[in-house]
Amino acid sequence: MKSCGGSEAVYGLGFVGAAVYYIQHAATFWDGAVGVFKAAVWPAFLVHRLLGFLGM
Repeated sequence: MKSCGGSEAVYGLGFVGAAVYYIQHAATFWDGAVGVFKAAVWPAFLVHRLLGFLGM
């Protein structure tokens, strides 16, 4: 199987960026822990908001 690997790099950079953002804005340890989880699923949040914006 051949893999280009471009999408994994974009997702990885997005994960790191989101994790840094959520951890910087965390007031408590548990806010930071939830932020790491949110960073792992940020594409789902993005698609949900986009579909809501488009009225679908």
